[in-house]
Amino acid sequence: MKKLLIAAPKSGSGKTILTCGLLEILKRKKIPTASFKCGPDYIDPLFHKRVIGVESRNLDSFFETPEGLKNVFFHGCQGKEKGLAFVEGVMGYFDGLAGILPDASTYEIANVLDIPAILVVDAKGASLSLAALIKGFSEYCPPVGNDGHREGKRCIKGVILNRVSPMIYPGLKKTLEAELGILVAGYIPNLDFLHIESRHLGLVLPNEIEDLQQQMGKLADVLEKSLDLEAILKIAGEGEKEEEAFRDPVQNIQDSSKAFRLGVARDEAFCFYYHENLRAMERAGAHLVEFSPLHQKELPKDLDGLLLGGGYPELYAGKLAENESMKASVYEASQKGMPIHGECGGYLYLLEYLENPEGIPYPMTGIFKGMGKKGTGLKNFGYITLTAKADMAFFSKGSKIRGHEFHYWQAVCIENGQEQDNNYPCKTQMQAEKPAGKRSWQAMEQKGNTLAGFPHFYYPSCLEFTRNFASACVRFHDRNVL
Repeated sequence: MKKLLIAAPKSGSGKTILTCGLLEILKRKKIPTASFKCGPDYIDPLFHKRVIGVESRNLDSFFETPEGLKNVFFHGCQGKEKGLAFVEGVMGYFDGLAGILPDASTYEIANVLDIPAILVVDAKGASLSLAALIKGFSEYCPPVGNDGHREGKRCIKGVILNRVSPMIYPGLKKTLEAELGILVAGYIPNLDFLHIESRHLGLVLPNEIEDLQQQMGKLADVLEKSLDLEAILKIAGEGEKEEEAFRDPVQNIQDSSKAFRLGVARDEAFCFYYHENLRAMERAGAHLVEFSPLHQKELPKDLDGLLLGGGYPELYAGKLAENESMKASVYEASQKGMPIHGECGGYLYLLEYLENPEGIPYPMTGIFKGMGKKGTGLKNFGYITLTAKADMAFFSKGSKIRGHEFHYWQAVCIENGQEQDNNYPCKTQMQAEKPAGKRSWQAMEQKGNTLAGFPHFYYPSCLEFTRNFASACVRFHDRNVL
């Protein structure tokens, strides 16, 4: 199938705008499309899903081996072989681990999957200087992989210019193509009608933008005139080849002999989940049951386990607090030993209190001590490997799982009127370490079968966790039906 990756020199260059506009155009033309997002980001895939109406997957070369990355990609393309696989990059094209390595960058993913890339460049305030920038990005080709053992490939095959005047574009296109021998496949004019705001974790969520679909429609109308779709599809065709046989990215998880019902919190407050995590749980026997801690009065009946994902619970702290019956339902499930995993926002919901952005505290479920409150900035950020310090509910001592942290809210414990800020008010169970450098910190709290903390786990990186969590759910089910 055709493949295309949208990259940029840096964040804020227009990748998401271009991606959403192109996805809408492809949808109009009834071209089957599979969409992906490089890196651990949750919000951009939600925009992809809102535009084309299908699940968007993360492609992450820190979480996955090259083989695993191909598996995730091939699985996401199933049924779309006659269409186009569309990948949105992350940050700057070469930006990877520790800010000094191309590992886990958009560039590495383009190399592993052999995807031709289009570089979207913010051209506001520049003209011929763009030639030097584009030449550098298209020719720079560092080795990738641990210790640089894989030779890099030049994957940038075209350019799209963002925030360019229609009057200037034709001359600029002619000059850049003559000077660089690279295809300039269109431009994005200034879009004064587009109103997509950001907050502390990135863009606002798509369901918060009332007229998003209308904005996307208008965006597609503009881009159909300013982009050279034929040239874009030609570039995408350079990556077209007979793909390898499909292999399931979670094939090593044996299907459970017993099915179980796994609750998944999904609403405005909790919506951050890696697609491959949910697939891994399904392969382990889970029947996923979505519910809303905001809008439903209690947990769905006959659940055997519970996932409380990340999101923005701090924005809905008052409404979550008012839903006393749901809080009691979650607390009771934890007390009974139901396996529960809370990630970041889900962890904040499991604390005693949570402050909203105005600093007003509201009571939460109270399973763990402490209060979630806004910190002074990002305390711990980026990719991590977590190691169990002792035998735990779902890990054996020394087991490792990969994950990611990105949060502004912290957990504090108030003792004798003083805040004790150690990020985890209770005893921690795991050690988090950065993949490059020497930084490490304590992470994850556990009470019975409830495990929670700020890290977002990537389940396929530790199949032991998935198996153990699923087994605990089956045991909980058996214990409660006898």
